[in-house]
Amino acid sequence: MTLEEKSRNQSFGGTTRFYSHRSDVCNCDMNLAVYVPPQAESGPVPVLFYLSGLTCTERNFIEKAGAQRYAAEQSLMLVAPDTSPRGVNLPGEDDSWDFGTGAGFYLNATVDLWSKHYQMYDYVTLELPALIAAALPVRSGRAGIFGHSMGGHGALVCGLRNPDKYASISAFAPIAAPSECPWGQKAFTGYLGKDLAQWAAYDATELVKEEGSSDRAPILIDQGEADQFLAAGQLLPEMFEVACQKAGQPVILRRQPEYDHSYYFISTFMGDHIRHHANILNSD
Repeated sequence: MTLEEKSRNQSFGGTTRFYSHRSDVCNCDMNLAVYVPPQAESGPVPVLFYLSGLTCTERNFIEKAGAQRYAAEQSLMLVAPDTSPRGVNLPGEDDSWDFGTGAGFYLNATVDLWSKHYQMYDYVTLELPALIAAALPVRSGRAGIFGHSMGGHGALVCGLRNPDKYASISAFAPIAAPSECPWGQKAFTGYLGKDLAQWAAYDATELVKEEGSSDRAPILIDQGEADQFLAAGQLLPEMFEVACQKAGQPVILRRQPEYDHSYYFISTFMGDHIRHHANILNSD
């Protein structure tokens, strides 16, 4: 299993690259984007994984967020995988924008129809990091994870469940309590069935009650107050904030007036998030 490079472009002294590979976990071909900073020419650098939101591909973040400039300044490699398996020809995979293609929700599906391919949790936390470590100059034990919306949910879940893998966590407008919102309930029912114990394993608000710790680095979250999905009750950051406070998990929830759910919002605060991770990952 190796990375096949599709293209690369010079960017802020480093290179933005697009790769594909065969995934044993998802049983299909997968795509990803990588930014390799200029410092990687001299030796291994920390790696920061970014998980995108509903309907996105591996291109949205790397092309819209403006992250390469900050990653070059802070000596961080960026890795942005696709959001789901594609083209696996499952009945109904393209019927709706918030389930199936482009909506893998970063979990391991257990419902028979989806379980053969939709294993995004294992893909993100096991297969992808191993693939990157084998192919690119990354520092062992120096990884962080962040994401947006559905990807913010994924970053919180993957980070909380794997403190040995991810030293730093942040999110933009995450689906913070998916068991309590329509998006999460639809995805969890479709991929996991009706077993609420399985749901809790992929719900950051539930997870932090067990996995949160005062010994862990603060989790940074930015939430736009003009976000239409916040108003619709899809995100519920306040529930996660309360759960963090009860668990003793440090969290910095910044509410940003007039900002919405878009990459205009994300790009505005991207520098803060990159620096948040760099301060942790570059510390000795």
